[in-house]
Amino acid sequence: MEMVGLRGLTSPLTSAICSISRGRYLLHVHHKGCSLKNTGKSDWLNNTRLTSVASHKDHPARRSLCRNILFTPSSKLHHCTTSIQLQHWHPQTGDMTAQEWHSVIENAIITRRPDIAHINKYIHENPELAYEEHKAHDAFVELLQSLGFEVTPHAYGVETAFSAEFGTGGRLLIFNAEYDALPGIGHACGHNLIASAGLTAFLGVAAALKQSKQPGRVRLLGTPAEEGGGGKLKLIAGGAYKGASACLMVHPGPGHLLSPPFKHVSYVRMLANVKMRVYFKGKEAHASIAPWDGVNALDAVCLSYNAISMLRQHIRPYERIHGVFRSAGDRPNVTPADCCVEYYVRSSTRAGAETLWQRVLKCFEGAALATGCEVRTEPLNSYADVRPSASLCRAYIEVMPKGTVSYGDPPDILAGSTDMGDVCYECPGFHGVFGINTSHGEANHTKGFTSVAGTEEAFDLALESGKGMALVGWKVLSDDAFAETTWKEWEEDMKLAAKGE
Repeated sequence: MEMVGLRGLTSPLTSAICSISRGRYLLHVHHKGCSLKNTGKSDWLNNTRLTSVASHKDHPARRSLCRNILFTPSSKLHHCTTSIQLQHWHPQTGDMTAQEWHSVIENAIITRRPDIAHINKYIHENPELAYEEHKAHDAFVELLQSLGFEVTPHAYGVETAFSAEFGTGGRLLIFNAEYDALPGIGHACGHNLIASAGLTAFLGVAAALKQSKQPGRVRLLGTPAEEGGGGKLKLIAGGAYKGASACLMVHPGPGHLLSPPFKHVSYVRMLANVKMRVYFKGKEAHASIAPWDGVNALDAVCLSYNAISMLRQHIRPYERIHGVFRSAGDRPNVTPADCCVEYYVRSSTRAGAETLWQRVLKCFEGAALATGCEVRTEPLNSYADVRPSASLCRAYIEVMPKGTVSYGDPPDILAGSTDMGDVCYECPGFHGVFGINTSHGEANHTKGFTSVAGTEEAFDLALESGKGMALVGWKVLSDDAFAETTWKEWEEDMKLAAKGE
């Protein structure tokens, strides 16, 4: 800290200040006989910001009844006959405007753009399936450790998960970084971009925390196996989201569904998904010599398939049922005795999906009864519905480029399911969408989407979204009223969720 003591001054301070260094200083002026006057020679008042002593809680000035003045070298002080102390100003949260903190975050992101771009490209060019994301995991851990962050590899008992954290005390803010790919088509859901946006947001908020020295923690979670593996379910069970005030992430979607100038959607609901594996047990027989001795499990599969197809005409427009045959016999001349199918049953809420599953289950039970087979079910990692925080969504629109973010239109831009839904039941959540430059027929989970997800334009959108998340996240940590409102809204929404609404 740079300090100088000045006594008996009756002339302008400009020369004294400039002789120390340029920049902003904190001036402690004792109240005995001191006054600030405009000489008329310079508009120093426009460059001076008066703050109460109470805003400098940890500074000795609070205890010595001083008047705190932030000023630039053009400031003038006259008629002072008592002691003055001048200290180099270290900004605190209350000393800087929201726009100044935004600049701190933005500058940190700009500085680290090459590092973020490297992660983005590396993950896209090295697609790894659920729970096999060793390269992505190691690349993140290496980068974050090189930047001086505290990193836990293989976090929460999940081999390809990691956790990086900065800050102490205060509220906890979490960003997710997904990085698993799809079989055969690579990053057709753009998880390289999700990882990049999460990293961007984390670095931005960490920079603001570091400069402000205020209480608060930001955590970047590497969340593997979203594509059917339920990675976040394991992280939830391990306590990764315990005590969080909010968790934010963004997801790329098909840009051709957005009407210009919109590039983003803030409030995005996604469906709950009950996943089940169903086994039919029959009896094998020679299909030609003694077919009467057989009990055909494949008949049960086909009968249940047709029953479910008929059920679809009597479900809600937003509900979905789809499945595949996992095993359906080995040889045509052997009556299939063991068959397996896998089904996803989706609805707007977790309770709604469970209700719909009970109707689907009757189709399987009826098919088993009609064919003489036995039937059993095996639950898979079901996902809850995404229930975004309205407060976080509105704040996101406010900090993004004006006119580029739709609040909730189109409502079906991502009409799928994700384990981020379960996180929304743990704390206030945000799961916005940014539209990358796809054409018709190139929505998520297509080879066309994979190609677009690797472009520089898509990366720029991820970076922009990450910056927006950082600004909203900083508000969660630094704005008590906003954080309290967000939490109370979430508590009320959980009451509705418990009722299936």
